[in-house]
Parts: sequence; structure tokens; C-alpha cells
Amino acid sequence: MGKWARIRAQLLAQPSTVLVRGREGKYDVRRTISVTATLAAALLLAGCGGGSTETSNGESAEGATLVVYTNSNSDGKGEWIEAEAAEAGFSLEIVGAGGADLTNRVIAEAGNPVADVVFGLNNMYFEQIKAEGILEPYTPAWSSEVDPGLGDGEAFWPLVQQGIVLAYNSDAVPEREAPSDWTDLWEDERFHDRYESVNSLEGATEQIVMAGILTRYQDESGDLGISDEGWAQVQGYFENGSPAVEGEDLFARMASGTVDMGQMTISGLPAREAEYGIAAGVVEPSVGIPYAVEQVAMVKGTSKQEETQRFIDWFGSAEVQGGFAEEFSTLPANEGALELADPAVVEQYESLPPQDLDWEFIRDNISPWVEKIELEYMP
Repeated sequence: MGKWARIRAQLLAQPSTVLVRGREGKYDVRRTISVTATLAAALLLAGCGGGSTETSNGESAEGATLVVYTNSNSDGKGEWIEAEAAEAGFSLEIVGAGGADLTNRVIAEAGNPVADVVFGLNNMYFEQIKAEGILEPYTPAWSSEVDPGLGDGEAFWPLVQQGIVLAYNSDAVPEREAPSDWTDLWEDERFHDRYESVNSLEGATEQIVMAGILTRYQDESGDLGISDEGWAQVQGYFENGSPAVEGEDLFARMASGTVDMGQMTISGLPAREAEYGIAAGVVEPSVGIPYAVEQVAMVKGTSKQEETQRFIDWFGSAEVQGGFAEEFSTLPANEGALELADPAVVEQYESLPPQDLDWEFIRDNISPWVEKIELEYMP
């Protein structure tokens, strides 16, 4: 049995097992608890605060509707957050968009902000927003429970560590015949036209996959800091892939046999495996896989600052992030939430080490990279 299949079996066999972090940073299975009961108790407490206050425009702060911008509301996440937040006494209006589009929207609205809070964007996007002076620094109540180095320790704070993998249909591609790295897809003719290539670079996931390839070929004298060999890799990726179909899920295409592999966030795998009846394999490149750390921040100029702060304190707490991790198989940044995560999920992430990415280099170059790719290589 392969490692991924073994982890999947553990997920099914140990639905209520949790982890306790030891002194040396290891994780041990020590006890089982009812995450639902813990979360319910936390939400009850969160909803029993003191009397409401008022914002500068006279609107009641506690219970006021918060406009939440996010690129992480797919696969039922937005509905889950709205439901849990409502039980905790929050009223949310969630506005979803791709990472790049959302970033541009927040920047465009700087003079007259619409959003109160933004979450889900990674460091690369939040650094762009921060540079425009749009974020209001705030230290959440749970700040001591996360590694501040995952965020900026001032204006945006980490919620979820999200791994991005090359997944394949193990029924169509036996593990021993699977690619060992992204580059195999276009360098090995066996995989030509069998993998889904992206048809847009508007989302964070798509951009990070491209960055994960390009940064292997950094060259100060090269075009946009990338060697000719690096750009040849991008050309090969698009020339030999099967372009994504608008509105058609990757796993639907794998189920129909149109393609056998493509990019996917780790947290998106379990639900799609169940929906489409596919046992997914995951490629484990020797350089690691790109990880995006989803962050949360308050928008400068919000008229609901106290309610926004209360929401951030609630949303990033160990109890809520633990419940979120249980529901969506994510890896929380909050160390307390790790105790509520399934050990097989944590093992899954630990088995896929992160790729060493120069985020400052990526932040400074991602926009011209995207423009070049869209103009020169994307069909």
C-alpha cells in the first residue's frame, strides 16, 4: 500500500483521534474528543459577550454585518464559515474572487473601502496590499499561538497552511508509473495531453504553481529574472497539456478519462475523491511542494473596527480553526488547533515538505511573469 493510500485509510479509521504536540514538536495520538462539542462550547461563549457598542457612524458594532472578501470560500468553506459565525453572533456578507482579482479589487477600493476584513490571500498578495497602506495593523487575541513569521506579525496573520500538489487518478496511473515532478509532465511523452494545464492565472493556486516552476531557474541576466531554460519549461507546460475547461472540475475530467492528473490543493482532495469515486495519488517532488499560507487582516477605514477585531479574534482561534481543519482537512497555523486536527491529516502534510520559495523575489516579479505567460505561452 502506498503512503497516500495508507494515510487515506487512517483518515477513515480514526475520525475522532486528535494530536497533542510534545515538547520536541512531535505529534502523538493521546486522546479522543468530540470536536463538535468543543466547537459548540466555544461558539456559545463567543456569542455571550458584553453589551453592544456603537461605531463612529452610529451603527451597532456587535452584530453589524461585516463585508468579508476572500479567495477561500469554495468547496463549502464559505457556507460553513457563515453558519458557524451566525451561531457566534456574527453577520457576514462573503464576497469571493480569485486571489489576483481580489487583491486588485482591494487596492482599487483603497479610497473608499467596501470590505471590512480580508482572509485567504497568501503573503504575496497581502504584501502588495500592505504596500498600498490599506491594512489596519491589529494583534489578534491568538497571536501567541501562531508563528508570526508565517505572516508579517503586524498587519496580516496566518490562518491556514495550504499545500498545492500534482494529483493523479491512481486507477489510471499506477504509483510506480506516476511522474516524480511537475517537469515530467512535458519532458516525458507518456504524460503529454494527459494532464490538465491551467487556462487562467487569475487565482493564487495557479500563480503559485507557475512560481514554483520558474523560481527553480532564477537568473539575474535572464528575462524577468528567469533563464531561457526556465521559460522553456513554461512553454512545455502549456504546449503539452490539456487546457482546463471552464466550469468543469478536474476530478470530473479524470472520472471521464479526459485527463489523468492536474493541480489541486491538499484540502480539496478528500471531498472530490468522495464525490467522483477516485482514489487520488499525489506526486512528491524532491524539491518539495509549494505551500501558500492563508492570512487574515483588517481593512483600514472600516467603520466597524471593533466588530472586525472581534471576528478576527473568533475566526483565528484554536477552537474555530480546529473545527475548520476537521471539516476541510486543512493544516491550521494555530498550534492549539493542531490538537483538534486528525493525526492522519497532519501526517499527510508532514509527508510533503514545503518547497523553498523566495517569496520576496516572487512578490516583485509575479505580475510581469503572469503578463508574459498570458501573452506568449497560454493558448
